[in-house]
Amino acid sequence: MRIHIIFAGLLAARAVAQAPAPSPVPCTDAAYRQFDFWLGEWTVSDPVGKKQGENSITREEGGCLILERWKSASGNTGQSYNFYDPGSMQWRQVWVSKDNVMDYSGGLNAKGDMELRGQIRYRDGRSAPFFGAWTKQPDGSVRQHFEEFDSETKRWTEWFTGIYRKKG
Repeated sequence: MRIHIIFAGLLAARAVAQAPAPSPVPCTDAAYRQFDFWLGEWTVSDPVGKKQGENSITREEGGCLILERWKSASGNTGQSYNFYDPGSMQWRQVWVSKDNVMDYSGGLNAKGDMELRGQIRYRDGRSAPFFGAWTKQPDGSVRQHFEEFDSETKRWTEWFTGIYRKKG
């Protein structure tokens, strides 16, 4: 009887020793939370208050991805994947709509605004350098501002500015 108890104890110890170590929970470092101020269900207006559309910003894939689902007031749609890339230690956004594709990256500036730089590519073949900034406002709204570089004038021009206000 005593041998059976010892043998059972040895088998249990061996099973515990062979059990895989729990893997760390991914995407939980502070860097992965830097864009959390943009999460939510939003109504988006221009700076003078005219509704431009609605946006749903959700955390997906165990906290590793921020998914954007945009619908403009005119019915146009688009989506973006936003994620912190641990290799480059930067945030990256890949936007896709029927009109264009954007791919840009960056991070928080000294004021806490998210700033991304890259390219916009239009379906007709044109492309241009592109800049986006998201600024959390004191009232909880978020200001989103985009600029495109005009190669003819050699100037940055406003592409879109929207004020995000939480629904409800």
